[in-house]
Amino acid sequence: MIIFKSVTAIQYFLKNTLHLSVGFVPTMGALHKGHIALIESCKKANHLTVCSIFVNPTQFNDSVDFEKYPAKLEEDILMLEEAECDVLFLPSVEEIYPINIPKLFFNLGYLENILEGKYRPGHFQGVCQVINRFLEIIHPDFIYLGEKDFQQCMVVKKLLELKNSLTKLIISSTIREKSGLAMSSRNARLDSISINSATSIFQAMVFAKHNLNIIDFNELKETISDKLIENGFDKIDYVSICSRDTLVELNHFDTLIPSQILIAAFISGVRLIDNLEIN
Repeated sequence: MIIFKSVTAIQYFLKNTLHLSVGFVPTMGALHKGHIALIESCKKANHLTVCSIFVNPTQFNDSVDFEKYPAKLEEDILMLEEAECDVLFLPSVEEIYPINIPKLFFNLGYLENILEGKYRPGHFQGVCQVINRFLEIIHPDFIYLGEKDFQQCMVVKKLLELKNSLTKLIISSTIREKSGLAMSSRNARLDSISINSATSIFQAMVFAKHNLNIIDFNELKETISDKLIENGFDKIDYVSICSRDTLVELNHFDTLIPSQILIAAFISGVRLIDNLEIN
């Protein structure tokens, strides 16, 4: 695996690989099996797999969350080497956001103001800033994201449309622990008791799936929120049942509308998100 820390160096390298298909896996480090699954998918479909590790400051609306974001670079590099990743891009903030770079605004429409956008103002503009910058630097044929960040996948899809980009988005299923807990870098901030309690977020989504056509949607969401609080969650940002295709909130069961439940909740001060297709 080759490691690049500067834009100039990685662009020079990629300039000499124009005849190869390039897949790109953006990460913020603290890698887990979910990230490695993306690397493996990328490797199967492309000549060259590029992974980035960059904790993007512009997508954090909470400075404490940014400061506490887990970092384990040596372990990450070892995992990527074992997965036979070809290239690791490890830039500094100055490389991604040089002083002279213009700050762009991306018209994401309603996607920016619901769910994650509502509770993390400016978050998706930050996501678009960094993904746009990576696209300009790497020019990948494919970009790989995990479905755990469901709304983020929709935002990146919108970004690619806005840019008329030739890069194609590949979305992979959420990788879970045996308990059902979605693998997440933020799980590293939880102790064993909180990890055990956090599994209730998956159990609550399964409960919703089994009761979708039995319980009124408002009552169902209240029941799920109660279950999470009873199982040790500190605060619920949202429990939402939406159209899988648009993220528009649903208020009743409809067999013709593919639906998704999305949850964001805090446990031991750590904010976890998860989602599940339920219809």
